[in-house]
Amino acid sequence: MTEQDFSVPLDAPKYYRPDPSYREQSWIGDYEEAYQRFIADPDGFWRERAAEIEWFEPFDRVMEWDFPYARWFLNGKLNITHNCLDRHVQKGRANKVALFWRGEQGEEKAYTYSQLLRNVSAFANALKRMGVKKGDRVCIYMPVVPEQVIAMLACARIGAVHSVVFGGFGVNALNQRIRDSGSKVVITSDVSMRRGKEIQLKPIVEEAVVNAPSVEAIIVHRRGTPMVELHSEIELDFYELLERESNYCEPESMDAEDPLFLLYTSGTTGSPKGIIHACGGYAVGTQYTTKYVLDVKEDDVYWCTADPGWITGHSYVVYGPLLNGATVFFTETTPDFPDHGIWWKLIRDYGVSIFYTAPTAIRMFMRVGEQWSDRYDLSSLRVLASVGEPLNPEAFEWFYHHIGKDRCPIVDTWWQTETGMHMITTMVGEPMRPGFAGKPIPGVVADVVDMDGRSVEAGNGGFLAIKRPWPSMLRTVYNDDERYRKYWTTLDSLYTATDLAVKGHDGNIMVIGRADDLIIVAGHNIGTAEVESALVSHEAVAEAAVIGVPDPVKGNQIKAFAILKDGYAGSDRLKSDLRYHVRMTVGPIAMPGEIEFVDSLPKTRSGKIVRRVLRAKELGMDPGDTSTLED
Repeated sequence: MTEQDFSVPLDAPKYYRPDPSYREQSWIGDYEEAYQRFIADPDGFWRERAAEIEWFEPFDRVMEWDFPYARWFLNGKLNITHNCLDRHVQKGRANKVALFWRGEQGEEKAYTYSQLLRNVSAFANALKRMGVKKGDRVCIYMPVVPEQVIAMLACARIGAVHSVVFGGFGVNALNQRIRDSGSKVVITSDVSMRRGKEIQLKPIVEEAVVNAPSVEAIIVHRRGTPMVELHSEIELDFYELLERESNYCEPESMDAEDPLFLLYTSGTTGSPKGIIHACGGYAVGTQYTTKYVLDVKEDDVYWCTADPGWITGHSYVVYGPLLNGATVFFTETTPDFPDHGIWWKLIRDYGVSIFYTAPTAIRMFMRVGEQWSDRYDLSSLRVLASVGEPLNPEAFEWFYHHIGKDRCPIVDTWWQTETGMHMITTMVGEPMRPGFAGKPIPGVVADVVDMDGRSVEAGNGGFLAIKRPWPSMLRTVYNDDERYRKYWTTLDSLYTATDLAVKGHDGNIMVIGRADDLIIVAGHNIGTAEVESALVSHEAVAEAAVIGVPDPVKGNQIKAFAILKDGYAGSDRLKSDLRYHVRMTVGPIAMPGEIEFVDSLPKTRSGKIVRRVLRAKELGMDPGDTSTLED
């Protein structure tokens, strides 16, 4: 790949610079100075970060590397829930709100740190009474409710490995994950709420466990009216279990390398991968990045819009914020129900100061217009953040101007289920460059390399690679270690999940997308993201996805799928305008041969467009694993 393959204005970059007070008051301070301290003494850097949590027994060494396997904080003993709950209760945060929750129907719940500890302890005792022990797997299939967080923490309290499955999955996807993990218990709710409708979860679980011989019991959080009946031989009520138990459970002493949780993520092909994260490294990584990247402070009200069923929810709804003693707001509401102003209303009502969401949501708000956000006072906001896919420049600009009111830094984070924590971003207080995620955070050595693993020159594109182990890295793929090894052997001795990126002359990195999101047109490599970015920069387009379809002359031609903003109608004239717009923005080689106007695009729940589904539909092929799709 060469510079001409990417339509990036590398020679005339645009920056936004936050008020100097942001850097002065941030935990990280000066980024370059902090990064050089890490490079000079990596073990010393991580030893300092590890000292910010409490250990039952101190570790002997920071890290042991036996390619491609790492062990972190060797022989250290801890429990992540002691660090999320007990130590805050013991150090003056007993009556501080840990969780604010709002249901779709307007229900509200709040838990102080002492209340959350009591609930987690009681449920942990209930699991122990049922025979769940250290190392057992527990499947959690629930909507976004406080009981989901309580169940996760209760498992971690006793050393059980939780496998959280997103509550929107169907029978086959749930059964596959239960069977692969060998889960002993399934925890669910009878219903979830979505856009005013009750979605029945219990019947899905009942069907999913039919061919899952490892399951001994199902725990049901009953919230529907009338109360659903339980099958006494296998089903138990969540609150009946909780209320009969003692409200203190001694936290299990866990080795730093003991597994904490198992989380399934979909690859582009094949069955879902069960990613294993370890107790010690994951705790250190998520505590560090929540504090230093998102800049969480004692009086912040923090809202990450992710579902706890995904890694963003694990790391930045549950564990990272609670490790820092934060006040976390989370909600069952979708961003468009009962109207497109609900999220802005919640920010106003709860005084949210840190708002972490996905580019997909931002582009949806762009589509309906800023008149919705303008109705509400958003002056409580201090930091904005983005996750899930690259934040295109147009979405950055809208987010910065209309939500941040030209004052809030935007932290555009690149990381993965496999990394467990943030890896690349622009730290709070540093100059922000629209379209570029930023630089490796202190603690991470990242680069853009060619197929041989050699660093590319600034201004060029290549594969995004991580050159050193980090504490919260995945330890293996459950029951499939060979899939784990591929992360480190695809490029020689470097970690890669085959994302493409461009390295700017200023050291900032633009993440382009997956390597399989390249289209080769007449011998030219065209990144899907650059064509999509050109399309959404047109005033009529809210979202876009492009794929390559076979062409007898060019090998491939580009087909685009576009969602239009409200007030615009699809027409042949608009198609011609869009082709011309792409030609002028990217170049004639990138002009779509065909444009189709659509109402929606296939996406994962984290907001990533799954282009292979579009490609498979276009070519009449099997799309492969679609269990992680939103619709």
